[in-house]
Order: sequence, then C-alpha cells, then structure tokens
Amino acid sequence: MAYDRNRISPGSENATSARQEARNRFVIVIGASAGGVEPLKQIVSDLPADLPAAVFVVLHVGQVSYLPAILARVATLKTSVAKNGAKFKTGNIYVAPPGFHLLLHGDHMMLRRGPRENLARPAIDPLFRSAALSYGASVIGVLLSGSLSDGTAGLRAIKAVGGLAIVQHPKDTLVPSMVESALRYVEV
Repeated sequence: MAYDRNRISPGSENATSARQEARNRFVIVIGASAGGVEPLKQIVSDLPADLPAAVFVVLHVGQVSYLPAILARVATLKTSVAKNGAKFKTGNIYVAPPGFHLLLHGDHMMLRRGPRENLARPAIDPLFRSAALSYGASVIGVLLSGSLSDGTAGLRAIKAVGGLAIVQHPKDTLVPSMVESALRYVEV
C-alpha cells in the first residue's frame, strides 16, 4: 500500500503502516564513475532473476549514455532508464539519465536538474541520501571506481539509518579516489 496523502492523514494508523511498508522494501543503490562500468556489469550479471529488491544506478556520464543498453545485455533483470514520477518495482534496474539527479521518494522516482554535486549530474550522493531518507535500514549502498569523493556523504547517510555500505576494493579499481574517500569516512 503506497502512502496516498489524499486518503491517509499523516498521523493515522494507516499512514504509519504505509510508511513501515515502504521501509520494508529492499533497495540497492549503486554509484560509479571512471572505471566503474566493468564492475557494474559484473554485479548486475550476478543478480538473480527473482531479486526481491529494486536496483538504482548512477554513473557519471556526459550528455549521452549507453549504460542501460550495456547493462541490459548482461543482466537477468529488466533494465531501463529512470522516468520522473514513475513507480518502481522490485526485480528491476533503473539507470539515471544524463543531466538529471535520480532521487527516490515513497514508491516512485524523481529526476531533478538541480545543481551539480561533486562536479556531476547525475551525482551519486543525491540518490544515496534520498534512498536513506525513504528506506532507512532497507538500503544497500554500493560504491565503485571513480575520482573525487562522490558517494561518501551518501554512504554516510545510509549507514546513519542502519543501511549497509559496500565499496569496491581500491586495488580492484581503475580510479580509486571515490572508494578511498568512503573508506576514510564510512564504516563499510
């Protein structure tokens, strides 16, 4: 049951139940940048077809992205570009489109132009923070290869609400800066 503010008043028992149900969903958020495509392909190819979670991916890209098609070739899960306002389903992979931050709220996705974060749009931190806010301990955050520190603040938010933080081993990355930053500031 999704929270419907027209039917459920915020303080009602039904509202509490709807929020709890939303938190019981499993959400996997994955962020990557330079050198992250190959490990990302490996991860999605290993996910089972009956995965009881929705997967959301942000990769720092330019104005064009072929990532949904690349992942669709190796994944057993349906892979698509995230759509603003669309409800998401478990057993699906959603990829942030170029030029938009991907955010999660309730049972749907939001795309926002917003300012660049860590020099990127889409950026990893907005996805991770919104997932932590909406789903708490049901979130698994995964950070892969890349430069600078995008993903660190988002992983901290995920850990702060009891979620799980995972990073690629720095020795296995092409560009270790993002995961090294996360390892300095987040218990993974």
